[in-house]
Amino acid sequence: MKEFFIRRDRSDIPPGIERRTLIRIDDEGVIVFADHHAESVLGYDSGDLEGRKVQCILAARQDDPFAPAHRHPIENGESILITFRHKEGFFFTAGLSLRMDIRDSDQAASASISQRDHSPIDHRLMRLMETSANLGLWELDINSNEMTWTDGMYHLLELRPGSGITPEQALFYCQSSQARIRARIRRCIRSGQPFSLTLDLLTAKQKTRQVKLTGRALKTGKRTQRLGGTLIDQTYEQQQHFARRQAEQLLVATTNATSDLVVAVDRALNLLHFNQAFSRQFERAFGQSPERGNNLNTLLQDYPNERRLIERLWTRAFERDSFVVEMPMAQQHRELPLYEIHYQRLTNDQGDVIGAVHVARDISERLQNSSSSEYRAQHDPVTGLMNRKAFLARLHRTLEQKSMCEGGNSLLFLDLDGFDHLNEIAGGGICDRYLRELASNMGVKVRQRDALARLAGDTFALLIENCPEARARKIADSILELIRGFVFDWQDKQLQTTASGGLLFLENDSPMAPDQLLTQAADLCHTAKTSGRNRIHAARAMPKSIDEGATHGVLEQLRKALDNGHVRLEYQSLRPVASATWGDHIEILTRVPGDTPDSPLLVPDTFLPVAERFDLAKRLDRQVILQALAWLEQHPLLEPRLKYCGFNLSLASVLDDTFADFMESVLRGSSFAPECFCMEIREAHATQYPDDIAVLCDALHRIGCRVALDGAGASVESYSLAAKLPVDIIKLDHKIMQHLNDDPVQQVMVEALHKIATASGKMTVATFIENDDTLRKVRTLGIHYGQGFRLYRPRPLEELTPAEVALTTGKIGG
Repeated sequence: MKEFFIRRDRSDIPPGIERRTLIRIDDEGVIVFADHHAESVLGYDSGDLEGRKVQCILAARQDDPFAPAHRHPIENGESILITFRHKEGFFFTAGLSLRMDIRDSDQAASASISQRDHSPIDHRLMRLMETSANLGLWELDINSNEMTWTDGMYHLLELRPGSGITPEQALFYCQSSQARIRARIRRCIRSGQPFSLTLDLLTAKQKTRQVKLTGRALKTGKRTQRLGGTLIDQTYEQQQHFARRQAEQLLVATTNATSDLVVAVDRALNLLHFNQAFSRQFERAFGQSPERGNNLNTLLQDYPNERRLIERLWTRAFERDSFVVEMPMAQQHRELPLYEIHYQRLTNDQGDVIGAVHVARDISERLQNSSSSEYRAQHDPVTGLMNRKAFLARLHRTLEQKSMCEGGNSLLFLDLDGFDHLNEIAGGGICDRYLRELASNMGVKVRQRDALARLAGDTFALLIENCPEARARKIADSILELIRGFVFDWQDKQLQTTASGGLLFLENDSPMAPDQLLTQAADLCHTAKTSGRNRIHAARAMPKSIDEGATHGVLEQLRKALDNGHVRLEYQSLRPVASATWGDHIEILTRVPGDTPDSPLLVPDTFLPVAERFDLAKRLDRQVILQALAWLEQHPLLEPRLKYCGFNLSLASVLDDTFADFMESVLRGSSFAPECFCMEIREAHATQYPDDIAVLCDALHRIGCRVALDGAGASVESYSLAAKLPVDIIKLDHKIMQHLNDDPVQQVMVEALHKIATASGKMTVATFIENDDTLRKVRTLGIHYGQGFRLYRPRPLEELTPAEVALTTGKIGG
């Protein structure tokens, strides 16, 4: 909706006096209002214009105020000149300006609600009301003893409207209640007291209906002249009530016929239904008899440990269709039977969750029979979880599969922090209760397909099957959060601790021996403990080709190099391939010295998995950066030449919240500009943690450093990451570079990544250029920089020093 002012200047009117009119036009271009000045400006009465298209007052289509050429100036508050058509047919020029702009959909309806007066109601509305509500209206004139009915009364009795019938005949349809009806009508006439009766009605077609008859006195002055009331059909409601009661009786009889514990609750944990077996067992466990409508949280307020566990179980039931757990009703009673509890979510017709039900079956006798020895051999006696032997067997079955499932498998090793201190405070028996309830809570948290075990003492293990790495990390973090938040109340004290964990990602070439994998996961857990506890360290499983003896040898060499600050640094140059660029562009490479000066250097493929396994990757990254910057400071002549210096970051550094602060502190005293340093992040890490990578990129950009995405093209997410991730450089993965010169598909992929990077303002680097054919193809595609043995082989960092130049004043460089 728009309101316009039309201003017309006329030569026969003194200067300074303008004539204008206000018109209102809706979004369809229809005039909905014109003020009384319309006649003096346009020649139309205000009523003549309402409902007509605005084109009737315009000279041509070009003068339409809704045209794009006019709309923008008008919306900006400007006045425009257009040509109008007068009612008498002549044309004139006038100014047009916008007074108000409101969308039709935004306008409030100009409607109101008021109380209806006592005028007669339209018979069609009366019929609609009676049909919708299944009722009829009756009226009795006391003086003439005449009764009038609406159509609804006839329909309820299944009579043709207008059929001749007397009041006595009408009472015939209520044979069992005739006396009651007469008595109520007489009392209403005498005292004016209204009445209401529920009775059975037999219709003309011999159908039984349950109806409600109401009546009241209609007085004129102080005298009762007429009676009036309603007859309401309540057959459907009565049938529904009967069916509901029948269903409840059937439910009670069915659930009481079983010894299983059956209980249903709503979303607020109010008891909707339970059988006698549940009531008896609940009273035995908690010393009170539940009643329908009671709230479980209120009933268990004196049992905080059980209350928290049961609340978590029901919450899980609301979130899942169904699941099964094995546990006693109360953790503090060792003599209570063990139940196999099946939870099932309840939903209404619209699919909304309205509650849940559980059926618990006593399995104690089954476990104590012939199979009890087998059960005890496979389960921990305190928590009921798998024991170490059964867990290793389960892990072995998973490893026997020739190929990993699509999602991948992971192994989580958990060790409670400071559990010995809890033992000293509360004793072994209370700590067993603590472990038993903690295990129940952990069992609720893990997925049904996964295997949870208590290995020994305060150590647990979880096999996470068919689960991507990112999801496995979230599961591990949620378990750690659960342990951290778990509180066990004992003698007015709260027992609470944290846990450290090692998360091992299993690969196709992982060792087949479950003990080796468990040892690797335990090593990761140990590094998490030594790094501060209450955290999880993750790494990929060491390949089969590397035995434990060799692993510990590599570990000793790596620790020795870090402790002595003698990591060997090399560099590899990046060369411009599309156009000439001045300056040095290098990537820092890391090597670890051997045991003796004659021993070969350890390459990243050998020491990086060990560094990640034993939580040395972050320390290694920082050592490389500090050592490289210290060497650069010793060669100030490199400062104007160094344009790019790249460092590879491990996942530990990428996820370290303090890494950006570390870089800012070490660059604060450097003579080299921060923008010449670039942190290279692997695409696999960016795919798993895009939000964390984005935060790190912003923090590094804030201090002036650049960021590169290394390994682009290794996955389908490459193109999205190259476009959206806030990095500066895209380094192509070696897999799409290996056959670039003779594989048209790879050429298309590389070209697409290059175009995406260029369009988003990023530089591209082609890696692993090993021959002239690949180099020519890279140049053809327009890639900015190249890296590989064909261009430059890795060399010791010391060889980067500027060439020595002899001057009359002395030597520089060298």
